[in-house]
Amino acid sequence: MLPADPLADLASLVGPELAKAIERKAFTSLTPVQQAVLDPALEGRDLRVSSQTGSGKTVAIGFALRTAIVGDASPGERGARPLAMVIVPTRELAKQVQEELSWLYAPLGAKVASVAGGGGGGGYRTEMRAFREGPAVIVGTPGRLLDHLTRGAIDASQVAAVVLDEADRMLD
Repeated sequence: MLPADPLADLASLVGPELAKAIERKAFTSLTPVQQAVLDPALEGRDLRVSSQTGSGKTVAIGFALRTAIVGDASPGERGARPLAMVIVPTRELAKQVQEELSWLYAPLGAKVASVAGGGGGGGYRTEMRAFREGPAVIVGTPGRLLDHLTRGAIDASQVAAVVLDEADRMLD
């Protein structure tokens, strides 16, 4: 059961590292979607979340994925074997989600990589360089993720959690 003000006791809910990241961003409260995911995520339950753009859903995703990546002590040795994947419909959203999760997971020392086809971003070379850093989370578009998986550039054997962000758009 969540306290009346989850932000007041956030460290006990999501760990001191994520609480520190939230504090650095000067959050004064959690959004309804962020509060809603805490109990089920802590219990390790699967989630289906529907929330409007700008509602704090990406941070909520970060809270939910925490259990999949916490305690990862060897990112450099992991290589391109992520612990979680976030699948998004567009390269713009991939970059946005990667940036949000990066600041959230920075106190954990967890890296987040973004992979998406199309223009910009440096392409495969940049993505392969990011894989060598051992990202805990890889965010990407379906086609680009499938391409990397097929080529063997990403090993999904350690993936403990998958998020389909904006699944309705991908299924249209």
